[in-house]
Amino acid sequence: MTDDLLARHRAVLPSWMPLYYAEPIELVSGSGRRVTDAQGRTYLDFFGGVLTNMIGYDIPEIREAVQRQLATGLVHTSTLYLIRQQVELAEKIARHSGIPDARVFFTNSGTEANEAALLAATNHRRSHQILAVRNSYHGRTYATMGVTGNRGWSASALNPLQVAWLHSGERLRGLLSRLDPADRLDAAVEDLREVLATQTAGDVACLIAEPIQGVGGFVHGPDGLLAAWRKVLDEHGILLISDEVQTGWGRTGAHFWGYQAHGVTPDLLTFAKGIGNGFALAGVVGRAEIMESVPAISFSTFGGNPLATAAGNAVLDYLLDHDLQANAARVGAILADGLRAAVGGLDCVAEVRGRGLMLGIEFVHPGTVEPDPALTARVFEACRAGGLLVGKGGLYGNVLRMGPPLTLTEDEAREGLAILVDAVRSCADGEVAA
Repeated sequence: MTDDLLARHRAVLPSWMPLYYAEPIELVSGSGRRVTDAQGRTYLDFFGGVLTNMIGYDIPEIREAVQRQLATGLVHTSTLYLIRQQVELAEKIARHSGIPDARVFFTNSGTEANEAALLAATNHRRSHQILAVRNSYHGRTYATMGVTGNRGWSASALNPLQVAWLHSGERLRGLLSRLDPADRLDAAVEDLREVLATQTAGDVACLIAEPIQGVGGFVHGPDGLLAAWRKVLDEHGILLISDEVQTGWGRTGAHFWGYQAHGVTPDLLTFAKGIGNGFALAGVVGRAEIMESVPAISFSTFGGNPLATAAGNAVLDYLLDHDLQANAARVGAILADGLRAAVGGLDCVAEVRGRGLMLGIEFVHPGTVEPDPALTARVFEACRAGGLLVGKGGLYGNVLRMGPPLTLTEDEAREGLAILVDAVRSCADGEVAA
């Protein structure tokens, strides 16, 4: 990236739009799991456009599907017309959602998908009371910011919803972390009951939760947490929304959707990111009786347009034809096992966590659970210097996040692992030396 482009960026774009790296880079091309910057440097990409480029870059099957649609001359038509690609993709998603008698509504982003899910749930229940989870992230519109439990991503205190907050089940900090793991599910249920009794006026619309918290640093509660909560929700008729924007499409390896690790089926689930592989495509799928609760006309101008859904159909077909869920489990294990063996025992690493190709490393000051965002930033920069792009996040900015394309090969996983291990060890040694 040239200084000129950076200066132009800063002159016309708002300062609250962050740029990665001390010296921001401009990516100009990509192939497979690699991208190249304007200076000709090629990187192995372990973050995939924040888990968006799920199949990788310049994939022939996806490119050809998009080109076929472009050749018709129709990039977009109003969704007031029948769109064959949209209907075909909705049929596939409904079939694979696990939700009976499902209906699908397409949007452009995960934020819009969560907004649509909240619209359906609040109308169905005739209530604007929502249960949400601490350390969560659901989007940047007013309603989705209102159910985001992370101050760093809550850009406004204005909120059209009445929200009550549940403990996340995080294992390093907070009240539940003090308990024996076997007791945390019961404690989470007690917390939910107390919240319902003390912070709500009854008739709560829904609980919205991520099976694995993305922006929150790939934190997740124990398996079965959603099912334990669901038993209480069912006593009150409260709906369950599973935010699968980051956990969907087999990324966790063990399951196609994150909710399946909990032995429960949600009433609504939201999807985005990977299904478009870079094209703007997202949506919500839910039981018909809930999705049909919207009492007035509502449609998305661009959601489910012919070009995006042509890409989405090709992405989903490729994902299923190549069993990328199994690849995520296999290749993710190489990374997780390798990281735990090589750096998991370091005093500055509190935890290597995640599932499949959704992995995080949390950095702390040695001998404590005090977050160390400065060390995280150094490791982040060291990875880039070594030719690897990763992400970062967590409530305290101290988690290195990896979400590579699901097409990542075993050799590429080992290549990236070597860069990660070298970056962590070199920065940790510098911390000790300092």
